[in-house]
Formats: sequence, C-alpha cells, structure tokens
Amino acid sequence: MNSRRANPLDLAPVAAALCALLFGLAPLFAPAQTAAAPQAEVLDRVVAVVNNQAILASELDEEVRLAVLDPGQAGLGVLTRQKALEQLIARALIQQQIRQEDIQAVEPSPAEVKARLEEIRKEVPACVHQNCASDSGWSAFLAAHGLNPERVEIYLRYRLEILRFIEQRFRQGIRIAPEEIEAYYRQTLRPQYATGEAVPPLEKVAPRIEEILLQRQVNALFDGWLDNLHKQGEVEVLDPALELPAGQKQEPDQGKGAPK
Repeated sequence: MNSRRANPLDLAPVAAALCALLFGLAPLFAPAQTAAAPQAEVLDRVVAVVNNQAILASELDEEVRLAVLDPGQAGLGVLTRQKALEQLIARALIQQQIRQEDIQAVEPSPAEVKARLEEIRKEVPACVHQNCASDSGWSAFLAAHGLNPERVEIYLRYRLEILRFIEQRFRQGIRIAPEEIEAYYRQTLRPQYATGEAVPPLEKVAPRIEEILLQRQVNALFDGWLDNLHKQGEVEVLDPALELPAGQKQEPDQGKGAPK
C-alpha cells in the first residue's frame, strides 16, 4: 500500500482563534459597530484514496459507529479507526469490481434488507439490551449511536451485496469430502469436550462442520483475490496515523466455533 503524507496542519482553527482574539479586543480600539468575526467552517477531509475514489473522515467516523451493528464485533462497537479504514478500503475495492461485472446479479432485494435489519434488532447484544425490537427502542438506540435509519439500510445493503458476490464467485464448485468432515470431528471437535462430557454424534454435527470447512476455503480464495486487488489498484492512505502495522490488516470472519 502506497502512502502519501497529507498536510498535518489545518490553519483554519488557528486563523479562527486569531480572529476571535483580535475581534475580542476590537472594542478597545475601534467603534462599537465593528462587525463580528465570521465563524470558521469545519470542512471534511480525505483520509484515503482508492482508485481515485475518496474516503472521507466523516465516512470513517460513521464506519466506527456502525460497528455496533456488526455481529462479528459482538455488537459492542469496538472497531478502531485503523481497522475501520481497512474495511472501507476493502469495501471500495470489492464494490468497484462488482460494478465492472454485474451488480444486478448480487443486489439484494428490499425484502432481504428488511429481513436482515429485523435479525439485527432482535439478535445483536447491544440492540437486545436496549429493546430494539420495539420502534421506540430502535429509535433511541440509533440516536444514542449517532445513526439514522437511512444510513443503516445503506450499510446493510452493501454488506448483503458483498456477501452474495463472495458466495457466487468463490463458493460455487467447492466440495468438502466426507473424510475431511470426519477428520475435523476427530481432531478438532472431540478434543474440545471434557472427559465424560457427552460428545454429539458425527451425523448430527456434520452439516455444521461442512459449513465451517467450506467457509475456510471460501475465505482463503477471497483473501487471495482481495490481496491482488490491493496490489493491482492504487490505494493511498493520506493520514499516517491510520496506517496499520504490517500483518495486522482486517481479516474476514473465519467461522470459528465448535458446533454443539
């Protein structure tokens, strides 16, 4: 990833402070009708550029707030700004690729977005604690986290679009052999149970094991594909404070957890 240092000095706050100081002293040296200093306007700034597509500081802040809706973050909203930027960069690369292919093939329907929203309102821990299943609780939850219904819907639509793209591009054609399922059962699942604890039979947990192994292969293919997009594209992080150390980039969910 190429980096280009942005100008770290924003002179607008300094100028505003000087204006406030000078105009604050103006009554001592000038007539009372002297006009007041204009208020300084706070402008958004670009923190990264992905193939000529800008990512703004306001988008980064919003991504951090939206993390409260992500089950992968346990619904706790603990996403750092560095990880949030990595997610925005990855999302931009993927969406640019989707638009070069066939976006209609992966675009979710309004019903699918609505169903996903209902799941979140009922299942995400932070949402459950604030009774998001009710309209009043949901409105209060959004207000408390600086979100609005329209932005949440856009966020969920993007996520569903990307998930469907990954499903169609990488999952089709992958087959998990019965021997792989049995090996995972013996080597990974059974050792997680204490001596004397009932272990579920293989036939009961086989579908879940197959899903875990399938997701691992999908993630491996997806990671390699995304790395290539990074290498082939032009990605610039303009704020050095947002650069992640090597080897600490955001990774997709690996489907961890033993089936019970």
